[in-house]
Amino acid sequence: MCRQNGGETVKGDMYITSSSDKKIVEKAEHGGVVISLLKFALEMGKVDAVVAVKARDGNRYDGIPVLITDPEEVMDTAGSLHCVSVNIPRYIKEYLDGASNMKLAVVGKPCDIRGIIELVKREQINIDNLLLIGLNCTGTLPPVLAKRMIVEEFGVDPQDVTGEDIDDDKLIIRLKDGTEKTKDLKELEEKGYGRRENCRRCEIKIPTMADIACGKWGVTDKKATFVEVCSDKGAEFFEEAIKAGYINVEHPDDKAIVERREKEQEAIESALSWQETDFAPLKDMTSEEKFDYWWGQFSQCIKCYGCRDACPICYCKDCILEADRGVVMPGEVPPDAMFPMLRIAHVMDSCVNCGQCQDVCPAGIPLARLIFMLNKELYDIFKYQPGVDIEARPPLRTATDDELAVKTVEMSF
Repeated sequence: MCRQNGGETVKGDMYITSSSDKKIVEKAEHGGVVISLLKFALEMGKVDAVVAVKARDGNRYDGIPVLITDPEEVMDTAGSLHCVSVNIPRYIKEYLDGASNMKLAVVGKPCDIRGIIELVKREQINIDNLLLIGLNCTGTLPPVLAKRMIVEEFGVDPQDVTGEDIDDDKLIIRLKDGTEKTKDLKELEEKGYGRRENCRRCEIKIPTMADIACGKWGVTDKKATFVEVCSDKGAEFFEEAIKAGYINVEHPDDKAIVERREKEQEAIESALSWQETDFAPLKDMTSEEKFDYWWGQFSQCIKCYGCRDACPICYCKDCILEADRGVVMPGEVPPDAMFPMLRIAHVMDSCVNCGQCQDVCPAGIPLARLIFMLNKELYDIFKYQPGVDIEARPPLRTATDDELAVKTVEMSF
């Protein structure tokens, strides 16, 4: 262990880290730091349980969120699952009662962490009971399409794949025999393969809104992880893990820090390029043409409520769009485009671009694309970025004292 600058860990510190357990280093990816931090949290009683993702029955194309209380079971979640996109915020809210009764260490991608933070602002999740460990993310792949891509583009049986990686605009797959195959990611995505649409245009790659952000950028050793401490809570926890001997640390040199920043910037520029591609067809449309386009999309909605049920931000216990709630008559469904339009109006200031709504839509409506566009427009007005600053309030859910006073007067008549 090397502490170049001496002193204790504070918010903003950066480290090159690895597990002090050789078995974990060998079995886990990038030095097994996250696994060691989770084991430390459980064994030292820092949390009651861990929330992470693991492959269902060993199938890396089907992942599930898991609640772990046994430190020995943490290893089951080791390794990145690029063909899985689990809805962790909703899992915590719906199934763990918003973490009201237990302390949790939660591992997630940037959109997972952002979704949790947005639910915290709506008093659906208790942030005091959470330790958020964020993972750098360059995107996830839709599982069914990924398996087809592996067969058609890589010429490989999907079951022979033991791992994937996205690096330098390349998609790399690792096989059971130890070999690797590489394809240009942009070329794959231009063919309709590659990452999920929302992932391609996502600009938030390093989850600095978490307590601790972990990733491979800035690290040349494949048995190590670059860690940034992002909160006072994260600093205290990380320092205790160091002192307890669970992880080895040293401070990165300037070259490593610059490389990490450059990698992030390259990923952001790629996201901006995809935004241009995704939105180009709409730019040259007249207002009437845009209306006709979106109305045509919404007219395909079958009112299955799938997007609402998948959205991590939708939290109303009594949804206004269900029958007999005062808007839709008993026994009926929302007419025409009412359902998608009202739902989008409810979430467009807080969408974290997780893509869950579009993933589940049986009609193939590009919901995430539209909400992302509207969110961008709102950002230009309010400078609010969902799920990034826990203190910032959603603009469409914020009222001044003067506004509340006016509303009180209006209601008195």
